[in-house]
Formats: sequence, structure tokens, C-alpha cells
Amino acid sequence: MSTVEVNEIHKSFGANHAVDGVSFSVERGEIFGLLGPNGAGKTTTLRIMLDIFKADSGTVSILGGPMSPEKKELIGYMPEERGLYQDIPLDRCLVYLGTLKGLSTAEAQTRVDKYLKQFDLSTHKRSKVKELSKGMQQKAQIIATIMHDPQLIIIDEPFTALDPVNTQMVKDLMRELRAQGTTIIMCTHQMHQVEELCDRILLIDDGQDVLYGELDEIRRRYSGNAVVVQARGEIPQLDGISTVEKHNGETRLMLADGTAPQDILQALVSHNVTLEKFEIAVPRLDEIFIQVVEEGDEA
Repeated sequence: MSTVEVNEIHKSFGANHAVDGVSFSVERGEIFGLLGPNGAGKTTTLRIMLDIFKADSGTVSILGGPMSPEKKELIGYMPEERGLYQDIPLDRCLVYLGTLKGLSTAEAQTRVDKYLKQFDLSTHKRSKVKELSKGMQQKAQIIATIMHDPQLIIIDEPFTALDPVNTQMVKDLMRELRAQGTTIIMCTHQMHQVEELCDRILLIDDGQDVLYGELDEIRRRYSGNAVVVQARGEIPQLDGISTVEKHNGETRLMLADGTAPQDILQALVSHNVTLEKFEIAVPRLDEIFIQVVEEGDEA
């Protein structure tokens, strides 16, 4: 059974069709990327899933059925607009938020102490939240989202304000949670993070789902007729190549119509080129994102 099943949901605000027939499912124990340009309908979709907004039509199943007060305690939600209490000490703030998710005060304190140590925030536990840096507040917000061991985590822009070390720590944490069977829905504009973490994605544009499926399959679907080559020495001019692009020691060869990658490989070998790398070029997710959105705008 899927952790989340969304079927043909619609939501309008006056004449604005914020969500127009979006459907998708999220499986247990996967990291699912919910993507789209600003104003595409992502946040409205999430709020319908969480029963903050009511859909005009369509259905949503969360953890096996409709949303309920009991299920809300099984969900961790971190919106893009952060919600920490600014004028109280960090540990007191987190303990209180833990009790709102059904933890006793003692259990909440135990878990807060554990996560503050893991997130390198123990020395700041008595500081008021407003005195913390943006990166520290981001880590605190993540703690508030996961501390009650939710079955489903919905997290919006998790890497905002984090330096590379803390970004890696959060990525490792997300992978660990996935391995434990936790389902994660991640919204972000950082496509390289999606490529590293997500199993499947949904791209929403103008309130409609325009790209959906396994990340690897989508990248193969949008791969052009090109190869990436790394060689010792210069690559000779070869028939069947339309353009040549060099970047960071690699060469991208765009193949002309009718030319297969095997043809280029054989030609390179026949020219006695010593190859260190030869692979089918697969587009980056940000390139696919731009292509799909631009095609939708033209349509």
C-alpha cells in the first residue's frame, strides 16, 4: 500500500486554478521529489494532502485513508515558512513542539538532547532561537520535524542556509530515515540534491503534473544523441559529430542524425585514442526541468 495516494485533485482560488488534476503516489520508504517553478501549485498540493486546504474535487489517501487527528501525529511537516518560537530558549522550544506531537515532556527532552548533540547545537540549547544563525535555526527546524519519529516526512527546502558540512549531515540523515522505512517528500529548487537523494519525482507546472516517474528512467528518456568522452590527448575530428563541447576535462560530442555511439567508439579506437571515459550523455535534472517548463509555456 502506498503511503500517499493523490488522485485528480483540483483547487481554485477564484479564477486561479492553483491545482488542476494532479495525481501521484508515494511509496513507503522512498524519497520523493515534488518539484516545480514558483507558483506552480506545489504548496497548495501539500496543503491539500495535509488537510489544511480542502480540494474542490479529487481524493487523497494518507497512510491508508483520509487524514485524521491521529495521523497528524505520524507526520512531520517542515514548511518553507519556518515556525520556531523566537523568544524562548532553543531546547524549551523544541521540547514544547515535541509535546504537540504526542511525546511526554520527559521523552521530548531526551530526544531533544540527543538531536542537539547530533546536530552540534548542544552549546546553544539555552540561547533564544532568535539569537541563532539562520543555519542553526534550519537545523533546529529539522529536529522539530523528525523528533517524534514520523512515518511520513514532508520537508520544504531542507538545505536552505546550510553549509556543505551540515548539508551532507542532513542528506545522510535522510538516507538513514529512508533505510528505516520512513517516507520522505522533499520540495526543493536545488536539482543536484534531488539527483543525489530522490528515487522518483513529480514536476508540477501551472497546477498540472507534467513529468512523473523514476528519476533514472526520466533522465534516460530525455537523453539526447550524445556521448561524453575523456581521453589522453586531443580527440580527432570525426565524421558523424555535429558539435563538440569541452568542460572540466571532458568532451561532449553531439552526434549527427544516423550516427550511433558505437560508431564513434569504433572511430576513436581506430584512431588509437586512449580512452579514460566513454559513456552515453545523460542530461542533468535542471536541464530537463527547464526544457519541460519551457515546452509547457510554449504550448
